[in-house]
Amino acid sequence: MNIFTQIEDEVPASWPEGPLSGMPIAVKDMIDHAGRLVTCGSAFYRRVADSTAPALAAIEAAGAVVIGRTGMHEFAFGFSSENPHFGPVRNPWDPDTSCGGSSGGSGAAVAGGIVPIALGTDTGGSVRVPAALCGTYGLKVTYGRIDTGGVFPLVPSIDTVGPLADSVENIAVSYRVMSGDDQPEPEPRPLRLAIPQPWTEQAPMSDEVASVFAGTVEKLRSLGHTVEEAAMPEVMPSPLVVPAIGEEVREIHRPYRERGETYGEDVAQRIADSEAATDEDVTAARRWQQGLRDGFAAVFGGYDLVITPTVPVRAKRIGEDTIAGLHYRTVLSWFSYVANHALIPAIAMPLLGTGEPPLSLQAMGPMDGDLLLISFARHLEREGISGFRPAPTM
Repeated sequence: MNIFTQIEDEVPASWPEGPLSGMPIAVKDMIDHAGRLVTCGSAFYRRVADSTAPALAAIEAAGAVVIGRTGMHEFAFGFSSENPHFGPVRNPWDPDTSCGGSSGGSGAAVAGGIVPIALGTDTGGSVRVPAALCGTYGLKVTYGRIDTGGVFPLVPSIDTVGPLADSVENIAVSYRVMSGDDQPEPEPRPLRLAIPQPWTEQAPMSDEVASVFAGTVEKLRSLGHTVEEAAMPEVMPSPLVVPAIGEEVREIHRPYRERGETYGEDVAQRIADSEAATDEDVTAARRWQQGLRDGFAAVFGGYDLVITPTVPVRAKRIGEDTIAGLHYRTVLSWFSYVANHALIPAIAMPLLGTGEPPLSLQAMGPMDGDLLLISFARHLEREGISGFRPAPTM
């Protein structure tokens, strides 16, 4: 008996009908589901949820069936999902490589063909990085678009909940269900697309990713889109990201730190770095965040979307902390985390014909431009530029 037959046998006749009726769903292990244990991938946090997070409740009300909870980077504070307490979440395309993080198990569940949709969270790329490394679609929504109640916080001022999925349609349906957004999806049209510089040219990008991205740009132009480089110096990655999140991280983890709870080495260090931020650092970080928001607002005055690779490389080896001489966190988050601080939506799209796992294109949109991103992704899917296929079974 396969899992889908089992679900059909076990779902009661009274199960809600809706746009996700009978669809199996996986859920990141920091999102409350009534009666289920929440661990946040930690050594010590253990709590049985007494209610279901609103985003997940909406998914269930639409008829979906939650079949499991997914592994993750400890407390969602990293990009590898190489969890020291539960073991690494392995990529279905190559078990020696990372599935990304922090929503790594959700990416792996979709890539492995276990579920068509999995829920994750994204505070610095934690939906898009796993989507990219696992060859799935992943949507980081406009900040505040989907309720984050009942989700263990990382940085509440920028946290988001979002789907990873095997098709744009499943991204769209799950987005609408969780957000309540019932506006019409924009019709496909020629768009003005910006490649941000020097952000893109200074990225620690492999030759392979650079070549595929350039080829994708030419395909977009052939479809009638205008693609131009745009000066966006203010969005370059910055060390101010640490004090930008420091106050919130410090307060969330203060009671656990004071009790002497055990954290994995990398997360313990990141929390310590956050605790070291001074008031002056935080003030500078707030200016940096506002500069990001102003910079994106300015570019969206002349362009519809901003495009980049989702990540600069194809893969990260489990157990290796560097990629091309840089810490893997710097590399994997290069193109993702600024969208969170800018509060804007972004989508990761697997590119067909680009190897195993496929490489990924990211598009970022203006505030509340979630449906424009979905429309653009659907257009690329229909044109055969983007698409999903599951990792081969072992």
